[in-house]
Amino acid sequence: MNDVRARFGRPLRLGIIGGGPDSWIGRMHRGAAEYDGLWTAVAGVFSSDAARSRSAGVAMGFDAQRSYGDVAEMIARERERADGIEAVAIMTPNDTHYPYAAAALDAGLDVVCDKPVTHDFAQACDLVARTRKNGRLFAIAHAYSAYPMTRYARSLVRDGALGALRFVQVEYIQSGLATRVEEAPQNNRFRWLLDPARSGLALVMSAIGCHAQHLACFATQRAVTRVCADVGALVPGRVVVDHVSALLELDGGLHGTFTVTQAAAGGENDIRLRIYGEKGLLDWSHRNENYLMHAPQGEPARMIGRADPYLPPEIVALGRTPRGHPEGLREAFANIYAELARERMARELGETLPSYPYPRIEDGAHTMAFIEACLDSQRTGGWVAVARAPNGA
Repeated sequence: MNDVRARFGRPLRLGIIGGGPDSWIGRMHRGAAEYDGLWTAVAGVFSSDAARSRSAGVAMGFDAQRSYGDVAEMIARERERADGIEAVAIMTPNDTHYPYAAAALDAGLDVVCDKPVTHDFAQACDLVARTRKNGRLFAIAHAYSAYPMTRYARSLVRDGALGALRFVQVEYIQSGLATRVEEAPQNNRFRWLLDPARSGLALVMSAIGCHAQHLACFATQRAVTRVCADVGALVPGRVVVDHVSALLELDGGLHGTFTVTQAAAGGENDIRLRIYGEKGLLDWSHRNENYLMHAPQGEPARMIGRADPYLPPEIVALGRTPRGHPEGLREAFANIYAELARERMARELGETLPSYPYPRIEDGAHTMAFIEACLDSQRTGGWVAVARAPNGA
């Protein structure tokens, strides 16, 4: 698994953008990046306030000289070092993802970015173009597509276990906005989340809807071609979007349904994917993420567990512990970081580049086109085609 790491001789150097001491997503990214010894976080910008960023870096164990006040300073200073950063991980408010990613790409750095990758489709196409122009790698933190069992679902679909695909269902249900949080005391996070200018074109899509859309497209290996969507708020008087339901059509005429909301009282981060084909069903739920249910037509359903001995080696390699020991989100994040690192190391060594299915900037562009199509569908009251990124983007 780590042969390329041994040949490369050292971990890659990572700069962190965001993810201060109190940020759970920051701890998730840093822990995942360093999980397999393929990355080491050596520098960062941890707050939009320069003084707070520098002190936060020191408090988190970073070298004071590499705890920077802003992103421009970090990029400039790290370029002057023989041991400067080789990539950045971006986990800041949504409206900063695009400028930080663009600056990193233009400085010759690879990027791991939280979702949504940009504010809109045009910005995402620009990042696709910059990534290609600069010969860089760009991963998006859609960790649900990096669980062993969602990867195996994709493999089974690809190998024809379901036959011709007929229908796909994806949903992501949460309760974080089920109450009038707008009327509660506001912290920094809620202030930007509840500001439509900062959180994105549709809050629920930026927060969780993009994960659901990407997972459905990833597992079926098909893009969404058109949508008919209901977009709005379930909580009366709410300005930001907390709910989207849509009918989907994907490549090849595959039909589907899509439902996401953050306003379902009692919901608890429940993402579920079901894929139906002429030969049966695949069913995966984040509530039971180490297992995939395969129900062939006319046969008993089979519960497939992560690390079952008959699984393909590349699927088994995505897990870190024996079957029966639970694994979860951190390991899935780590799979994305590990795949990006191995591809980068192979490139540096002049070796044949591996083909890893981690989410890339092209996936992010498709997500932004999907979000815009859902909003256009709500406005027009009918089906809307999902734009495709230009070939040169």
